[in-house]
Amino acid sequence: MNKEEKNQSTNDGLQSPENNLVNHESSIVNEEHQTTSNQLQTEEMEVHKHPHHVTHKKKWGEYLLEFFMLFLAVFLGFIAENIRENKVEKERENQYIESLVADLKADQVALSAHIENVSNGIRMMDTLIYNLNHHEEIAAHTGEMYYLARFAPRLMPLNINNRTFEQLKNSGSFRLIHSILISNKIMAYYEKLSLIRLLESVNETEFTEYKKAAAKVFDPQIFVSMESTSGDITRRNDNPPLKHTDADRLEELAIFSVYMHGTKNGIQGAADEMKRTGSALIRDLQKEYHLEN
Repeated sequence: MNKEEKNQSTNDGLQSPENNLVNHESSIVNEEHQTTSNQLQTEEMEVHKHPHHVTHKKKWGEYLLEFFMLFLAVFLGFIAENIRENKVEKERENQYIESLVADLKADQVALSAHIENVSNGIRMMDTLIYNLNHHEEIAAHTGEMYYLARFAPRLMPLNINNRTFEQLKNSGSFRLIHSILISNKIMAYYEKLSLIRLLESVNETEFTEYKKAAAKVFDPQIFVSMESTSGDITRRNDNPPLKHTDADRLEELAIFSVYMHGTKNGIQGAADEMKRTGSALIRDLQKEYHLEN
């Protein structure tokens, strides 16, 4: 081996100090670069980690607050609904009362007319009964008796407008009336109609028997002659004879006339009481609900 080859071999096996220093620094730089890359990758992974992996444990105060807020929302909703329902029911109550007052005012007019009609019938029955009980005067008053026999027993049923009352009763809406006292007064007023209807039924039964007795006393041809073409009954100026004038038949007719007279008195009294009760009820309703007269 020559000297140059030997020197080359030596140079390959041993590097110079400068070369060793460069290689060391380069190694350090590579390690630092690798470390930095690893850290960046770790941080990036942490940043991109899905949120559901992060858990937060609520405190008991938060649960209590959520429960309180839910309870408050439900409670306020209930209060609002209750206020709305009360407002609606109050409006319905006022509507019923206004309609009822209108019915009661119409009843006052109908009752006044009915009372006058019944009173006229009672006066006619008084005269008829007097004539039937005074046989000696009958011949001079037969024209009047024929007229009274047609009109005195008549009775038109009382026409009451109880539409609103029936609606209140049948629909269960009496609960809308806040005053028990007012509710009882309304019931008491319409209960009086039941007595009038009962007396009207009694009058109808008595009228049936009355007509049977009248057929034995009065001549039907005279009754026919008193009817006008329009159907009105006109009083005769003369005194046509009765069909029969024996005492028994006259007394039978007089008895049923007395019965009907008493029933009409009862109807008149019941109608008077109903009219007074209705008038007082109108005043009470107007005062309670601040209605105009």
